[in-house]
Amino acid sequence: MSRTALINIDTQQSFEHRPFWQTEDLSAFQAAMLKLIAGCQQRDIPIVDIFHVDDQGPFSLESGFVTPMSFLRHQPDVTFFKHVHNAFTDTGLDHWLRSRDINHLIISGLRTEQCCETTARVASDLGYRVTFVTEATLTFPMTHKGVTLDVETLRHRTETVLEGRFANVKTVTETLESL
Repeated sequence: MSRTALINIDTQQSFEHRPFWQTEDLSAFQAAMLKLIAGCQQRDIPIVDIFHVDDQGPFSLESGFVTPMSFLRHQPDVTFFKHVHNAFTDTGLDHWLRSRDINHLIISGLRTEQCCETTARVASDLGYRVTFVTEATLTFPMTHKGVTLDVETLRHRTETVLEGRFANVKTVTETLESL
């Protein structure tokens, strides 16, 4: 039997205070997240909020920004704080999931190609079945060596490397219908 949890990664106000913050894809992300959360709540699927914490800046606890983005109103079943890209290292998440016999994770949150993808990879390596809901993730363009990858390119790259290897990539509707 498969027991499922929704992992909501870094959907926190800290990002709104970073120089790369953009609102271009925010409304679609918000709608997808709210639909996914509501669907999970209706199915009694636990919701796990993960927040990234740094020693300084907008990701520090002292900043006051390590809180849910304003559009989120749900009460998570549990909250964990992380200091690295994945949601497992030194957080207690793995123990919490295993103590509840949860073996299927739905991944959502910020940033698609960083903390969400990294968490999906680690979860798969730990033996979890992973559903990656790209439309319920948000990211921003990235530049390296003078080449900028736009949001769609980053999403496509993440889906390409995850699908069939570390996760099943699904839409919010496909995810909820499969539960």
